[in-house]
This record gives sequence, C-alpha cells and structure tokens, in this order.
Amino acid sequence: MHALFLEDHPSPPAAPPSAPDASAVLAACRALLRPLAELAIARGLHHADVDELLRGAFVDAALAAHPDVTPHRAVSRVSTATGLHRREVNRLLQREPALTAKRTPATQVFTRWLSDPAWREQTSLPRQGAGSSFEALAQSVTKDVHPRSLLEELCRLGLARVDEENDRVELLLERFTPAGDEPRMLGFVASNVGDHLQAAVANVLSPKPLHLEQAVFADELSAESVQQLQPLIREQWQRLLRALAPELQKAIDDDAASGRTQDHRLRVGLYGYHAPMQDDPPPHDVIEKAPRRAAARKAARRSSP
Repeated sequence: MHALFLEDHPSPPAAPPSAPDASAVLAACRALLRPLAELAIARGLHHADVDELLRGAFVDAALAAHPDVTPHRAVSRVSTATGLHRREVNRLLQREPALTAKRTPATQVFTRWLSDPAWREQTSLPRQGAGSSFEALAQSVTKDVHPRSLLEELCRLGLARVDEENDRVELLLERFTPAGDEPRMLGFVASNVGDHLQAAVANVLSPKPLHLEQAVFADELSAESVQQLQPLIREQWQRLLRALAPELQKAIDDDAASGRTQDHRLRVGLYGYHAPMQDDPPPHDVIEKAPRRAAARKAARRSSP
C-alpha cells in the first residue's frame, strides 16, 4: 500500500530561523480555523463574537511570552507583539477572567466506575444494595446527591442504562462523551482539541518534542473499507482506556499518600477521522509524493500496449 503514512512531527533546530516562514504558519492557522468557523456558523455565532475571543487570546499569549514585563510597560509590549492598538489592549486587559468548568458528580461516578480497581471489572451492577451495587458506588463518590439522581443523569447522558427486568445498571463503555448534552459536549471539544493543539504547538516551539503527538494517515480507501475499520479503532481505545485508567488512579492515590505536590494534569486521547479525499488538503507527505506518483502512472500508461 503506497498511500499509508505515519505522520511524525520532528523537532525544529535548536536555534529558530531568523526569518520564520509566515506563509506556512498562516496555512496551518487556516486549517485550524476552518472547523472553528464551521462550528460558529452552525450555532449562530458571528465573526465579531469569535474575533473578540481571538483578540483576547492574542493578549494572553503575548503576556505569557513576556512574563517578566513590568505592569506599566505591559500594554506597550503587548501592543507591539500583537499589532493591536494600545487602547484595545488596555480594554482587553480589564476583561473578566473566563470561568473553568468543573466535573459534575455524575461524571465523577462514571470515572470512578471506569478507573477504580474495586469497580472497573464490573460493567453491570445491581441498582441497590450494601455490597457491590450502583448505590454503593455513587455513595463512594458523594453523599450529597441521591444515587437515583446520579443514575438518571448518567442515563440521560448516554453513559449508562438500566436493565429494568433484572434491576441492574449497565456501564456503556462505548461512549465516553455525553450524548444529548451539547454544552458538555462542547466542553469536551474545548478540552480535548485544546490540549491536543497545545501539545502540537509546544512540540513545534520546543527544541525537542515534549509530548506524544503522532497519527497514521491513509488515503485511496473506499467508504466500505473505512466503515470496516471503525470497530478496530474503537477496540484500540477501549484497550488503552482499560490499561491506563487504573494506572492513573493508582498514581493519584500514591501521590496523595506520599504527600507529593499534586499540581499537574495529564490527558491521553485517541481519535479517528474520515472524509472524502477531495474535502481535505493532503498532508505534507502526500504533497511531496504526489508528483512522483503521478509521473509513475503516466510512465506506466506510456509503456502499456
């Protein structure tokens, strides 16, 4: 198969080039902004709404790039770095900080069920009871919310279901993103894609890779083949989840028991995406290989009887 590529992201040289290729940066930004614009248009946001966010993001990035700047010079430095007018920078510096979403008790129960060794091997639990039951699981997370309310929320989000005939609760492992709750689904978009993008950008800007950020890419597939591969992709995620979740919980517990400062976070993900080949620009590897491939095909046609 000549159209399968493992996309790695090599480190830049230790010293950045004196004249960075702005066209390459703009091409990357365009690819990143296209799905963002699609989401905004689909949900009724105008350019001005997102433009305000982009201006604020530029100000935050400029401040982060100059952490030692004195307060009385911050406006001037940020204005120079971003190209925004000083009055605009001053206005943006006075804006209210963004609120950070917190995990709900229901998603904490779901996470405990997946990661805690005492529960993760049981994908079906009696709804009530003092032993290994959903009621006991819920109360191990919080006693401030009734287990019935937590169960109703998990079922509403599509993370669990109730077997009424046997009075049992079943964990739906195939779905980690809540269904039917767009605000929370958008929160997953922000968290997952945001961290993925942060990892990729950090690798580009660092002298050596800081994060694992790779992908395997294939083109010249049929729609039928793409669908046949979907169960394998989901299976790989389940294997990763089952292996990693208990290790993460153990690390959290060990850090707490040892009194180590618990001030870091870790996100590990896997994604799959498919689309008709004409809908997306080809990756860098394909762009380089395409002329040689086309020339080979022309040569083959010329040599054919």
